[in-house]
Amino acid sequence: MNLLDFSALDLSLISTIIIPPVAGSIIGYFTNDIAINMLFRPYKAIYIGKRRLPFTPGLIPRNQERLAQKVSDTIMGSLLTPEELQKLAKRLLKTERVKAAILWLLNLAIKQVKLDKQQKTAKILSAILEDLFSESLPRLLKILARRHDFLESQINQIFDQILLDFKLTNTQARQFADWLLGSVLPPDILRQALVDFLTERNIQIIDEGVREKTSGTYWVVANLFGVRNALLRLRGFCLEEKDVANTRLKEILLSLEVRGRLREWLQSLSLQNLPVSTVRQLRKTTRETVQIYIQQSGSKFIEDFGKTVDWEKISVLLINRLQDSTALTTSLETVSEELALVLERYLEEDLEKIVSQAIPILSIDQVIIERVNATSPQNLEMAVQGIVKNELQAIVNLGGILGFIVGSFQTLLLLMR
Repeated sequence: MNLLDFSALDLSLISTIIIPPVAGSIIGYFTNDIAINMLFRPYKAIYIGKRRLPFTPGLIPRNQERLAQKVSDTIMGSLLTPEELQKLAKRLLKTERVKAAILWLLNLAIKQVKLDKQQKTAKILSAILEDLFSESLPRLLKILARRHDFLESQINQIFDQILLDFKLTNTQARQFADWLLGSVLPPDILRQALVDFLTERNIQIIDEGVREKTSGTYWVVANLFGVRNALLRLRGFCLEEKDVANTRLKEILLSLEVRGRLREWLQSLSLQNLPVSTVRQLRKTTRETVQIYIQQSGSKFIEDFGKTVDWEKISVLLINRLQDSTALTTSLETVSEELALVLERYLEEDLEKIVSQAIPILSIDQVIIERVNATSPQNLEMAVQGIVKNELQAIVNLGGILGFIVGSFQTLLLLMR
């Protein structure tokens, strides 16, 4: 065998045994690699003239909207079902977590109020209080005052516990008596009242009454001397000698110890000394009087009262007092716990309803679709490659292996021939 025959034999051996497995491996490897890349690339359509080249853009960019819809349907149909959302909400809204969240919010609110240098909180509270006393409370009072039993039990309770047992102390009785004799009934007013009482007609009536209804010595004095002249002289004295008459009246009041007697009478004054029927009637009259006043003038009184109060100043005082209140800071945990329990009871009853109403409002499926559509093909490719990079590479390698196996079978068939 010469050298030429040996070379021909080597080439035949290579073409029969080596080339088919190697070519099959290369074709299988690169075919799978190209197929995987064609899922994402090219990212945009390629045009020659006005005609778009086939397979451009890649499979996923070309069908990104359908992919987004499928992803949304899969997630909402299998993962984020209403039942799963309810379970998730229950885990998130456990009493301990809700209590901690409410406590955090309350502490944050108090801290924010303390840092409020412009008194915004005070202005808000002032507006609330002003609205309460100017509009809300008067309207509410008008509605409630229409009831026939409005404040009936409250007024009766105040009457029984306060007015019925009320008695003036010695100091109060003395001050009240001094006020009556010093401001209400001073000597000058008593003198003027005496003058107004002793008119010609009244004097005539008194004189005729004394003459007709007296007997014995008083009849003799009344008919011989009469009281008319004495009363006329008394009236004239009060009109002509005002200062002297006032002094005499003052001396009479002191001689008769009117101030002391009046103080004793005031101190002994009590509703318990009245008959039971009188007390009951007085309580009924008091209740009806208060109800009528509130029905007719209560709203106007509250409105006028609200206009006279400096609500902003009161709000500042209230907020400053709350900031320094230890009771407020120590009660925050209790308040947050109670609010958490209230929320838990509410959620137990209406959680399913809340979740069913929240799902359309949140539009989770639309959010998923929008996010997938907003993701660029490059980012989609990076995301998929980041998740299944090893698996995709295994597919490429598998293509090479399968190509090698197919080429080996072809070599075996050629050798068998």
